Amino acid sequence: MRVAIVHEWLTMKAGSESVVEQILQMYPDADLFVIVDFMPESDRGFLKNTRITTSFIQKLPFARKKYRGYLALMPFAVEQFDLSGYDLVFSSAHAVSKGVMTGPDQLHISYVHSPIRYAWDLQHVYLRESGLRGLRGFVARVLLHYMRLWDSRTGNSVDRFVANSRYIARRVKKAYGRTADVVYPPVNLDRFVPGGRKEDFYLAVSRFVPYKKMPLIVDAFTRMPDKKLVIIGDGPEFATARAGAGANITFLGYQPQDTLVDHMQRAKAFVFAAEEDFGIAPLEAQGCGTPVIAYGKGGATETVVDGETGVLFPHQTADSLIEAVARFETLAPSLSAATIRRHAENFTAPLFRERFAKVVADAIDDFKASGGTW
Repeated sequence: MRVAIVHEWLTMKAGSESVVEQILQMYPDADLFVIVDFMPESDRGFLKNTRITTSFIQKLPFARKKYRGYLALMPFAVEQFDLSGYDLVFSSAHAVSKGVMTGPDQLHISYVHSPIRYAWDLQHVYLRESGLRGLRGFVARVLLHYMRLWDSRTGNSVDRFVANSRYIARRVKKAYGRTADVVYPPVNLDRFVPGGRKEDFYLAVSRFVPYKKMPLIVDAFTRMPDKKLVIIGDGPEFATARAGAGANITFLGYQPQDTLVDHMQRAKAFVFAAEEDFGIAPLEAQGCGTPVIAYGKGGATETVVDGETGVLFPHQTADSLIEAVARFETLAPSLSAATIRRHAENFTAPLFRERFAKVVADAIDDFKASGGTW
């Protein structure tokens, strides 16, 4: 059985690359196809000796830094991958990888991190936050319209959808009219372990980009001057958020993982205000035995147990977060670090491989039952 894995791009080791890493552990002889590969050597260890094929976009001008600017060409690029010699094809998809062409005697399983966010339900949010107006805004809307049509059509070529959360499974149903199995992505908790005494500060860790809602967290804690907040992370909104922050908020900027783990272990709670597809950081915090205060929508509703491993707040507003902090402080004495850690262990890499293998076996059985032959 020849196996191919199709992934959007290799530029850094993040959550979607962790899924590719686990599939490669399950199928070490698989070949990997990507739009572009600019992964730094320091992150490439998980690729080992994998044979990697890139698209023509790899060689286009400025592709190393501006590859996203070639979005309009990516559907065409992914269709040029010749997968005719493979029996089993996995796509790791959050943009175009599920659009690869496969035949009736090939089994295509798509692990969906999200349907194309900026082309579906989040289009208006992305356009608003990008500031695209006038002619440029019109061109962007037309491009995204055709991306939606292509994305919807190529959903028909997938034999089995797997979503990284129930939240994304609902998006898959909306976008493609298909039911998806749910297999949560792997979270590496080897370094995120309980340690040390809890101290009197809250922690937020994030890039300062619009959907992460870091200014909301800063606003809420500025209005609670008796509560200390430490923030790790950097990004476009960093200066703006810092300018309006109270004296009780400490900004550390980007920090290495050792510093991040140390703060997660010592924080009284981890604060998370984004609407994420899944969200790995809250589980890393819980791996440290640290409760999480999170916005109660998206993946956080599946990774944080309200009242047991943290607190969920219903509205993406400073007032709602302030109320959640007050509720957390009432509950805090009853929350157990050991219980929180055990909950996080439900999302480890070995469990991902076990659950994913069951879905693959089931898909193979269905494929053979329908007359598919290898």
